[in-house]
Amino acid sequence: MVAEGHIQKASKQDFYEVFRLAKTRPYILRLAVSAGIGGLLFGYDTGVISGALLYIRDEYPEVQKSTSLQETIVSMAVAGAIFGAAIGGWMNDRFGRKPSILVADFLFFVGAIVMGAAPKPSVIIVGRVLVGLGVGMASMTAPLYISEGSPARIRGALVSFNGLLITGGQFLAYLINLGFTKVPGTWRWMLGVAALPAFIQFVLMLRLPESPRWLYRKGKKEEATNILKRLYPADEVEEEIEGLRTSVEAEIAEGGSVDESVFKKVKDAWSTPIVRRGLAAGIGCQVAQQFVGINTVMYYSPTIVQFAGIASNSTALALSLITSGLNALGSIVSMGSVDKYGRKKLMVASMIGIILCLGGLAIMFKISDANAPKVDRFVTARSGNSTCPAFLTAPNSASWSCRSCLDASKSCAFCSNSGDAYKPGTCLVINPNTKATCNAQGKSEFFTQGCPSKAGMVSILFLALYIMFYSPGMGTAPWIVNSEIYPLRHRGICGGMAAMSNWISNLIVSQTFLTLTTALGSAYTFLLFGGISTLSLIYIILVVPETKGLSFEEVEKMLEGKGKSSESKDQTH
Repeated sequence: MVAEGHIQKASKQDFYEVFRLAKTRPYILRLAVSAGIGGLLFGYDTGVISGALLYIRDEYPEVQKSTSLQETIVSMAVAGAIFGAAIGGWMNDRFGRKPSILVADFLFFVGAIVMGAAPKPSVIIVGRVLVGLGVGMASMTAPLYISEGSPARIRGALVSFNGLLITGGQFLAYLINLGFTKVPGTWRWMLGVAALPAFIQFVLMLRLPESPRWLYRKGKKEEATNILKRLYPADEVEEEIEGLRTSVEAEIAEGGSVDESVFKKVKDAWSTPIVRRGLAAGIGCQVAQQFVGINTVMYYSPTIVQFAGIASNSTALALSLITSGLNALGSIVSMGSVDKYGRKKLMVASMIGIILCLGGLAIMFKISDANAPKVDRFVTARSGNSTCPAFLTAPNSASWSCRSCLDASKSCAFCSNSGDAYKPGTCLVINPNTKATCNAQGKSEFFTQGCPSKAGMVSILFLALYIMFYSPGMGTAPWIVNSEIYPLRHRGICGGMAAMSNWISNLIVSQTFLTLTTALGSAYTFLLFGGISTLSLIYIILVVPETKGLSFEEVEKMLEGKGKSSESKDQTH
C-alpha cells in the first residue's frame, strides 16, 4: 500500500493487490464497483444507440432519408453530456462527488423511460438529451470518486476498472440489442432497459460515503478520518491523514476558498502555471481520445459493418458484438498494465496501432468502392415504380455501380444479384415493398449503406484490430491521467473542463461522421481520422507527463518542475 506523500515503485503485483483487497479490505472494492456503474451507464448509452438506430431508421422513413436527423439522434446525448460535464464539475466542488452521481442516475433513469416511450423522433431526441446530461456528469465524477477513495499504488487499476465497466456497458448494449431484434418494439426495449442500472446505482450510492478528500477540504476532518480508517490499514491511516492535511493547508495558504464561484475557479485554474500545464496534458488527452474516431465506431459500428458490405441488421449487430467484446477485453489488459508500464507509454503504443488500422480501413474501403457490383440498367429500368428516380434521370446511368446508386440519393438502395452478389444488381427506391420483393428473390439482399464486397471481412478485421489497439491505451489512460494530474483544490473544476472537452470533441465527431462519409466516402473519412491521430500522437509525446505510481503531491511537484517524473523515478530504481 502507498500512503499520500510516499511512493513505492509500481510492480506487476499492483493489479493483483486489488483482488487481495476484496478479502482484506472489501469496502474499497465495494466503493469502486458501486461508483463504477456510472461507467457502465456511460458505456451502455454509447453502444445501445448504434443498434437502435438501425430499427429507428426502419420505423421512421424521415430518419432513413435524413443523414442529419440520424446524426442528431446519436449526437444529442453528446450535446447533453457537454452540459452535464460542466454542471458536474461545479457540483463536484460545491456539493460533493456522491450527490453528483445520484443526480446523474436520476437524469439517466428519466431519459431512458422517455426514449422507450417516444411516439416520434423528436421525443427520442429529448430523451437522448436527458440521458446525455446524466452521462456527462458520471463520466468525470465516477473516476474522480474512485480515485480519491483509492490508495495510490492501486489507483490506476481501480480507475481502469471504471474503464472496464464502460466497455462492459458497451458490450452489454450490443448483447441486449441482439436479444431484442425479434421482439416487438425492438429499439424501444433497447433504449428503455437502461433505466434499470441507473436505479441500481442510485440505491447503492445512498449507502456509500462522500469522498474523504472532498470532506477534508470542506473542513469535515473527523468524518474524512473515519472513512479513511475503513479504506486503509491502521498503520497507514495517520500517514494518509498527514499527507492530506499538508496538501489542503498548502492550497488554502495559496488563497483558495471552498466557496468560490465557478467562473473564478475556471479563471484561477487557467492563471495558475501548474494547473495550466496539467490542463494542457489532461484536455489534450481527452480531445485526442475522441479525434482518433472511436465513437464513429461505437455509435455507428453496425452501420460501418454495413458500409463494409453486410446488408442484414442482425448480422451487422452480431459482428459489432465481436468488436465490443474486444473493447472490453482491452480494458482488462489495461487494468493489468497501466500501473506497470505507465499511462503515457500505453497511450503512445495505442496511438501507433490506431494509425496503422485507420490506414488499413481506408485502403480496404477504397478497394471495396472500386470493385462494387455494377447496376444492371436493363433490369433496373424495367422495375417500374420501384426504380430509383435518380437512376432514370442520370445521364451516365450505364456506368453506374452499387456505390453510384447509394451515393445518388438516400432514397435509393441496391438489390444484389440473386445468383451471385458480386454480379450486376438493381438500383431501387427504398420502401417496404421493394425491400420485401428484393429479399424474396433467392439470395438477393437489400443494401442501403454499403455494397457487396470481397474485401468487406478484411475491413471488419481492421475494425477489430483498431478496437484492440484503442481500448488498453487511449480507451482508459486519458481518464486516469485526468483523475491524477490536478491539485486537489482545482480537481473538480479541471476534471469538468477536461470532460467537457472530451464531449465537445465527441459531439463534433458524432455529428459529422455520416456527413463526412457522404461527402468524402468511407475511405477518405478514415484517412482523415488517421491524419488527426498522427498529430495527436506527436502532441502526447511532447506534452503529456507520466504519472504512474505518483501521489497527488508528487504529481504537483513534477508539474512545478521540482520533482521527478515517474519515468525518471523508474530509471533510478
